[in-house]
Amino acid sequence: MDRSRPLALALAGALAAGGLLALTPPAHAADTELARNGGFESGLDGWSCTAGSGTAVTAPVHGGTKALQATPVGADNARCSQTVTVRPNSTYTLSGWVRGAYVYLGASGTGTSDVSTWTQSAPDWQRLATTFTTGASTTSVTIWTHGWYGTGAYTADDLSLLGPGGDPVGVPATPTGLSAGAATATTVTLTWPAVPGATSYKVHKGGAPLATVTGTSYTATGLTPATSYGFQLSAANSAGESAKSAVVTATTTSSGGGNPGGQLPAHALVGYLHASFANGSGYTRMADVPDSWDVINLAFGEPTSVTSGDIRFSLCPATACPNAESAAEFKAAVKAKQAAGKKVLISIGGQNGQVQLSTTAARDTFVSSVSKIIDEYGLDGLDIDFEGHSLSLQTGDTDFRNPTSPVVVNLISAVKSLKARYGPSFVLTMAPEIFFVQLGYQYYGSGPWGGQDPRAGAYLPVIHALRDDLTLLHVQDYNSGSIMGLDNQYHSMGGADFHIAMTDMLLTGFPVAGNTDRVFPALRPDQVAIGLPASTQAGNGHTTPAEVAKALNCLTRKTDCGTYQPHGTWPALRGLMTWSINWDRYNGWEFSRAFDAYAWS
Repeated sequence: MDRSRPLALALAGALAAGGLLALTPPAHAADTELARNGGFESGLDGWSCTAGSGTAVTAPVHGGTKALQATPVGADNARCSQTVTVRPNSTYTLSGWVRGAYVYLGASGTGTSDVSTWTQSAPDWQRLATTFTTGASTTSVTIWTHGWYGTGAYTADDLSLLGPGGDPVGVPATPTGLSAGAATATTVTLTWPAVPGATSYKVHKGGAPLATVTGTSYTATGLTPATSYGFQLSAANSAGESAKSAVVTATTTSSGGGNPGGQLPAHALVGYLHASFANGSGYTRMADVPDSWDVINLAFGEPTSVTSGDIRFSLCPATACPNAESAAEFKAAVKAKQAAGKKVLISIGGQNGQVQLSTTAARDTFVSSVSKIIDEYGLDGLDIDFEGHSLSLQTGDTDFRNPTSPVVVNLISAVKSLKARYGPSFVLTMAPEIFFVQLGYQYYGSGPWGGQDPRAGAYLPVIHALRDDLTLLHVQDYNSGSIMGLDNQYHSMGGADFHIAMTDMLLTGFPVAGNTDRVFPALRPDQVAIGLPASTQAGNGHTTPAEVAKALNCLTRKTDCGTYQPHGTWPALRGLMTWSINWDRYNGWEFSRAFDAYAWS
């Protein structure tokens, strides 16, 4: 659908205003009503709405007792559609009653010229109507209605398609060719060939219905590691549902990541140590880091150039950090921390360290240079803190499950190589900004029509591909604008609701860019920590200890919840991350002391 509003429609409106009305041809005697449940008296039966945007309401209605109400969200225009059987070379009249701003009604797949009509403003019920003629081989068309991006909800009722009825619709054949792709510890991706005449597919797990989709793929999430599952598929249309396909068995892998390298505590505190630079927070020696900190990320390893992949790390020089320890003292302190059960990682990137692995040569250099740092300092693993323009998605890269952008594909490959080199004890954490993760609920890359920021949601394919190697994801819940949660409301930094809403998205999963066929699966709660600034000086969006406690109470016990209600309770939520250890020291250790004092159970 062209997102521009056609000039022809505007001219039609002007002609109508001047009295030159185009009359809709009357239906012929042989014409029949072909739209199924056009009055929505049976809810959404027969209709499919994008991103779960539609619902049947009892007010306002035009006729009967129910009507359709749908709300555009982000890049989704709340399109509700139905496929109807028609006859070739025949004329049809499509009409309906609508309310709201920028409401559209149309038909596609006509075999000739697809049609649409719209109203800019309908504060009360307004009738829309258009006609079309099918092509010589057309046997079905899709009729639809939708709103406009960023506008409010619209209402539609008494949608009608009049014309010669097509051949009777038969129940689709039983699907064949169902296959299971590579499984992770908690997900299995299913694919299948399209079934002629099917308008939707029902996925079954263990003989019970699991999901209904309109595409030819589905990712089952929330599965148990090292477990065998049986999946079946049925095809459906207006005539009914087929028999289930043969069972396809898939086994999830053993749980990866999570707590490698001697187990993290059930609830861990993660902090960044300014090891390579100085700022107003002051320098903190490794040996002086309190035992409160379970994971210490060394900030930062940075590239020699944006695209080189050559990562370098050096300790803060004495000229900038007069109280800095020697390299030998630093390494000895790292070993002492590890002996006490702590993990020490090299963090790559940061605000000033843009890293773009745009070539395989840069990928290979990344692996070798990061390995050199890990080996030199005897570190436990890697923290990926790619910010700014490090990650972006090329035009056409629209499926987070199968990325094609080189900077994403090469990063995934590089991290897998590091994991393979160091084995199961390798600790992997990530600290993306919200823009690169939760914004993906609304926008993904440049979008289906282009023009969006190509960085939106760009971390999602990295997280997804590495989820079974991932120890911790701690998204930076700071330095962000307002972000939409799963309640389709915007949430702002600084209070418990923001952290509850953002964390709920990671633990519940969400349709990427509103596409219900492409759902980012939930992470395990032990893989998730909440990222916060340690003080008001550390970053925008500082949250007081009292508000942090409310967020933890809501997410782990479902108490102290505010206006946002999470979709579950996760007592195994791993913990908190902060920028930074240095700023926490500057602020009298308020953050870490509040963490130590919090009663997790």
